[in-house]
Amino acid sequence: MTTQQIFDLAIKMGIKADLRGLEKVKKYLARLNKKYEAMSAAEKKDFDAEKLSNPFSDTRVLVDTERNAVKKILAGIDMKGSELLLADKLGIDLVIGHHPEGKALADLSGVMDLQAEVLAQYGVPINIAESVIRPRISEVSRGISPINHNRDVDLARMLKLDYMCVHTAADNLGASFMVGVLDKSQPETVGEVMEMLREIPEYREAIKYGAGPKIFVGSPDSSCGRIAVTEFTGGTSGSKDMYEKMAQAGIGTIIGMHMSEDHRKEAEKSHVNVVIAGHMSSDSLGMNLFLDELEKRGLEVIPVSGLIRVKRFKKKLIHPRTFYS
Repeated sequence: MTTQQIFDLAIKMGIKADLRGLEKVKKYLARLNKKYEAMSAAEKKDFDAEKLSNPFSDTRVLVDTERNAVKKILAGIDMKGSELLLADKLGIDLVIGHHPEGKALADLSGVMDLQAEVLAQYGVPINIAESVIRPRISEVSRGISPINHNRDVDLARMLKLDYMCVHTAADNLGASFMVGVLDKSQPETVGEVMEMLREIPEYREAIKYGAGPKIFVGSPDSSCGRIAVTEFTGGTSGSKDMYEKMAQAGIGTIIGMHMSEDHRKEAEKSHVNVVIAGHMSSDSLGMNLFLDELEKRGLEVIPVSGLIRVKRFKKKLIHPRTFYS
């Protein structure tokens, strides 16, 4: 496979797993294409044409040297300078990171509209969800603006390494997986949610590192009520003003990757239970579902940088040390 083919597969899988549903993603892209066609020549010149087919602005090919075939991949959560130098030393063809870099990081806020649509599916009126999330989108955009976005992209280019990041596309896979597990398990208490998470290999492994699932709001005996997987995808944390609206919509428990203290306090005020599954372990879950597809196609994947590699098609847990012992 080429780098572009690998990227196209990531987008295809991310769209299929999107919690908004395939039809809504198609409508989103259709509306954007319609807006593009109505633009002036000058506006089209500055428009990011990648967005016409890729609904995830934080998932990008950052460097493509157009090599004929990718055989060896170095994959991890944060693939920065040290990982790129390691890739060069190991003779890697393609580096795949989860967290966005370069243009994908600069446009991280561009995927956050997804959160409003997911909340609408859980019963929060879409007009309210959009009104609450918009200020947060602006806040994230301003916060990211001063970052040196292209630092690691420049290094990858100098090393002649193909480089991409798969963020929301992979998070969608993790979120969809979690929804499926919930549907099957039907936990009634927060404690039962924790038991459910402990059965998932990425979280079971994270417990060994002291980074396993935690109850941020509520107790093991707390009744779940309606459980929402709302903080698993969509770029980054949403608005802390959302929890009141979620409670009003009948959501009793949320499962997320991570949560700030300010967000936790607001959820507590609204009497919403919060189970935080874990950041690196949740990121690993989504990435693993994508990387499995690459290995099925004969590509070699070496995990680093916090990636808890679980091969579901082989039911096998892989540690980075496997490759260096």
